[in-house]
Amino acid sequence: MSVLYVVVPCYNEQEVLGETTRRLSDELTRLIGAGVCHPDSRILYVDDGSKDKTWSMIEAFHAENPLVCGIKLAHNRGHQNALLAGLMTAKDRCDCTVSMDADLQDDVTVLGAFMEKYHQGNQVVYGVRSSRKTDTMFKRATAQGYYKVLDALGVEVVYNHADCRLMSRQALEELSHYRETNLFLRGMVPHLGFQSDVVYFERAERFAGESKYPLKKMLALAWDGITSFSVKPLQWVWGAGIGLSVLSVLGLIACLVLWLCQVPFSGLWAAVAAVWLMGGVLLIAMGILGSYLGKLYFEVKDRPRFAVEKAVFSQNSHEE
Repeated sequence: MSVLYVVVPCYNEQEVLGETTRRLSDELTRLIGAGVCHPDSRILYVDDGSKDKTWSMIEAFHAENPLVCGIKLAHNRGHQNALLAGLMTAKDRCDCTVSMDADLQDDVTVLGAFMEKYHQGNQVVYGVRSSRKTDTMFKRATAQGYYKVLDALGVEVVYNHADCRLMSRQALEELSHYRETNLFLRGMVPHLGFQSDVVYFERAERFAGESKYPLKKMLALAWDGITSFSVKPLQWVWGAGIGLSVLSVLGLIACLVLWLCQVPFSGLWAAVAAVWLMGGVLLIAMGILGSYLGKLYFEVKDRPRFAVEKAVFSQNSHEE
């Protein structure tokens, strides 16, 4: 039997945490009873600097339920860093992890399917949503468009997969060698290259509380995914510069021909439009270059990606 840790990042999740704990505890207890995973398996909550009662609830659940453990980060570091903190904490305590969101949108009943795929020899198992019928039309269109953009840029991601996945200890060990500060785990995990499979599930509506990923954060994560794994935007800017230079030369030649043929034309507006166009392209190019340089700035600093302030763990049977 393999020791499984279910890693759940949390940020201000007091409204849903009770139901999440109940469902995960019931499912994990069932799997332990069926011999699918070891009795030392646990639910590992990661409190990402919550401002509500999330951590006190985790401590209370731990006191009454040996399956629940948790770590509290000293500062809010964002979903990706919180998830990585949980994975790295669980790495030396288990044989595999399954990461899930705290809002119960990920189906907890697929834990058994994840373990089945793992026992078949897969080091990584991706949880893939079977449909997007719960999404708004805007979110569905933008998400599907984003996956197509990533594919065009050469970024290897699993279609309709977020951060619900199983990872073996071997995969976690390899992931620990990736030291970048700008995390995009959806792109990093496929980059590991281990044998993998998928499990399909129906993604539900959020059980309670508010989404911790508004449009602004979603766009930031999307941009991180592009700039962390592809330099094609830089190549596109270079190509656009070449193209505009050619068009500018052709425009100047056309103006010269009209002047030589004594054809009346207003060159003022053409000049102004050309200047505005070139200025806009230069600003876009500078913005893209600045984004990459900004990433280099944080990578060179090599600061710790998270700091654990507190931790509560149950004693494993092999430690007794």
